[in-house]
Amino acid sequence: MLRRLVVSAALAASVLVPTTASALVAGAVPAAATASCTYQRSGNHWKCVTPGAYCPAAAHDRYGYAKVTNRRYKCTRYPNGQWRWKRA
Repeated sequence: MLRRLVVSAALAASVLVPTTASALVAGAVPAAATASCTYQRSGNHWKCVTPGAYCPAAAHDRYGYAKVTNRRYKCTRYPNGQWRWKRA
């Protein structure tokens, strides 16, 4: 009885675990959205920033727009001295 329970649990778990590479990236951002967007400066703002990521020295106190949501972020200095993109 216990063996049957263990085997059935293992089979159920194997169904939940993706086994192919396409299944692993199914929840990822579409390739077209990330491939067409590169992190770049455009005048006084930045395009294609990653929220929460470190920002370069040239972007300090500047604004940028996220590559997926296109929302506005600001390169802000945190109390620990690190500069990161924070929602503005």
